[in-house]
Amino acid sequence: MEEPQIDSNGIDNRDIQVDLSHHLSGEARDRIANPLKDILRVISECPVTDLISMANGDPHHSLYPFRQIMYEVPSVQDASDPVTSWRNNSGLAQIIRSYKDQECALSIRDAFPYSRAAGLKQCRDVLTDFTKLIFAPPNHYVTLTLGNSDGITKVFRLFGEKGDHFLTDEFSFPSMTNSPLAYGVKWVGVKMDSGGIIPEELERVLVKWDEVKSGRRPHVLYIIPVGQNPTGSTLSVDRRKKIYAIAQRWDLIIIEDDPYYFLQYDIPQTNCAPADPDEFIKNFRSTLIPTFLSMDVDGRVLRIDTFSKVLAPGMRLGWITSNKLFHLKLADYTDSSTQPPHAFGQMFVTEMLSENGWKVEGFCRWLKSLCSDYQSRRDFLLDVFRREVESTGYAGVNCPEAGMFVWIEVFFEKHPRFVCEQYSGGSPVVARTNTEHLLKELFERLMNTQGVVFIPSSTFAIPENPLWVESDGHVPLSDRTRFLRATFGGTEDIIEKGMIRLGKGLREFFQD
Repeated sequence: MEEPQIDSNGIDNRDIQVDLSHHLSGEARDRIANPLKDILRVISECPVTDLISMANGDPHHSLYPFRQIMYEVPSVQDASDPVTSWRNNSGLAQIIRSYKDQECALSIRDAFPYSRAAGLKQCRDVLTDFTKLIFAPPNHYVTLTLGNSDGITKVFRLFGEKGDHFLTDEFSFPSMTNSPLAYGVKWVGVKMDSGGIIPEELERVLVKWDEVKSGRRPHVLYIIPVGQNPTGSTLSVDRRKKIYAIAQRWDLIIIEDDPYYFLQYDIPQTNCAPADPDEFIKNFRSTLIPTFLSMDVDGRVLRIDTFSKVLAPGMRLGWITSNKLFHLKLADYTDSSTQPPHAFGQMFVTEMLSENGWKVEGFCRWLKSLCSDYQSRRDFLLDVFRREVESTGYAGVNCPEAGMFVWIEVFFEKHPRFVCEQYSGGSPVVARTNTEHLLKELFERLMNTQGVVFIPSSTFAIPENPLWVESDGHVPLSDRTRFLRATFGGTEDIIEKGMIRLGKGLREFFQD
């Protein structure tokens, strides 16, 4: 077996992948490594055992105002449903500690000095091991981020040039899609159905693209494949394979933003969980849908993960899994911008996934229990919806396979003030109905008269351009913004009150 050829950045130079360097933006190509951070690399490689460094501006660890940090977490081994036990204060707790001067997975004295961009080695190592176990990608390198938003905005800048067009779902998360607009990147929304983005529509856009009229063909696809925000759709394995094949044919980069990946529902459960940790992890992994990353043989997938939805949003800690080139370019960017994530989060994750914490098996037990909790909330919302809202005849709802959201379709064509005009030529993207106006009115009336808030689908709609839509039979997106996004992340009391108010509001609105 060939020996690894590990360089100073922890990269195995045996990796041979497709050359994707042409996707890099001019900014990414021109950005140089931070020379001060390079000094840290030189120091770390020095063979002198008693090296005295007077080079960096780190306060000495004896001046850190803490010598022990304690985390009280659920004991995932002592309960079959640790999430419920923890929430009800009926479960046992486990204490995880980080020390300055005692042995632990990541000590305080090692965590708090200035560090290099990809993150502390101990934290990267445990997340690399986790990524290998769960996603099994052919090639991967982990870069830590300040959560998904930080990671995705950096990735957009890695590839985006002024005048570029990126591809995404026709309804997508605006906090992310707004990000590259300021530096000249525009979006092309690809048609969706209840199963998410439609592969044939993706390829149609690429086939029909006119570079003379619209500039260079899109080369980046941004996608939320599991529990898509806002629609709640999840891409099937078949669609994922088709989309990856299209990416290979048309040389696309896939940005796989997957914050809801571990919140997958309706998974058949075995009667008893295996006692053997490796078997438990294997069984848990087998219940999860394959990722684009696991299919990636070219290095064209960048996967974005976060702890926000499974631990806490305020942790602001996540990671990007990418090929060698993109990993190094992201590190260069981070070294001259945000710097690595905070030491507190890195210490906690390292200790949590290490021998004295939950370990990977325990984290998987937490995730499995969390899925059950969210599925119960989803099912409760659907039950109340059928009773309070569906009975009105004015709205329907999807049953999401994952995530935190339901996509409520409002039947505006039943409203007495609904207007629909026949298409008589002109731009195929101009609205032919007053759906958007009625949606805005419904949103405001639900909030102001019923005291309940949902996000209208117009918030998520990617503006259409007649250059890349079919004119024959095309229904403008503005006429398809007939949805409200609702979360089932709240308590049963909040969910029930929300659905009751929605039902009452719809009755009053449609009788107007």
